[in-house]
Amino acid sequence: MSTREDQLLHTVGVLADSLVDDFDVVELLQVLVDECTTIFDIVAAGILLRGPEGDLEVIVSTSERSEFVGLMQLRVGEGPCVEAVATGRVVSVPDLSHISDRWPAFASLAMESGFASLHAIPMRLRSTTIGSLNLFGERIGALNEPDATAAKTLADIATISILQQRTAEESALARAQLQRALDSRVVIEQAKGYVAQLEGIDMEAAFQRIRAHARTSQTRLSLVAEAIITGRLAV
Repeated sequence: MSTREDQLLHTVGVLADSLVDDFDVVELLQVLVDECTTIFDIVAAGILLRGPEGDLEVIVSTSERSEFVGLMQLRVGEGPCVEAVATGRVVSVPDLSHISDRWPAFASLAMESGFASLHAIPMRLRSTTIGSLNLFGERIGALNEPDATAAKTLADIATISILQQRTAEESALARAQLQRALDSRVVIEQAKGYVAQLEGIDMEAAFQRIRAHARTSQTRLSLVAEAIITGRLAV
């Protein structure tokens, strides 16, 4: 078995282990993007997710740069990630320097990001698309078929986990989980800012410190963040 297959199976196992009865959506998706950076030839990953009202939000990311690119696409209303959610299809951009005709408002922002390629995989179950898994590379290159299949598999697992079954009651539960995920993200961003200011470090380093504490203590990321901003925990 290849190393890639080993890594993929490991990630599937990690995601499965995260699916307890009251699992944390943000934690699940953060695990997903973290693992993607070890499986694929990329330097960062992130996820856009639809909130209960249908608005897209950057819910998790592995770096401040990838979060910025996601936010910029939402601001201008176009880009590979936005298109992947809108169409429900994989949008692979091997070279971000050649997108001015397709996404003119996003093109200059993409070049400033320092990324060379971007691949967006829709998080979709049947006709419902709830977001996109986005892979950022620093080298020009297409997303090959094995990588696209593997990324889609991981995105599908996360999507099914969030949506679960399709009864009206469970749909309400899924909406509540999405809202909770968005609320958790706000708390995490506040904690990042607090730690960054207190310790004199950048936001990315602050997040890595918070993430490391959550992993070491086996505590949900959102709970660690909440403890930090309420003064109950010093990281």
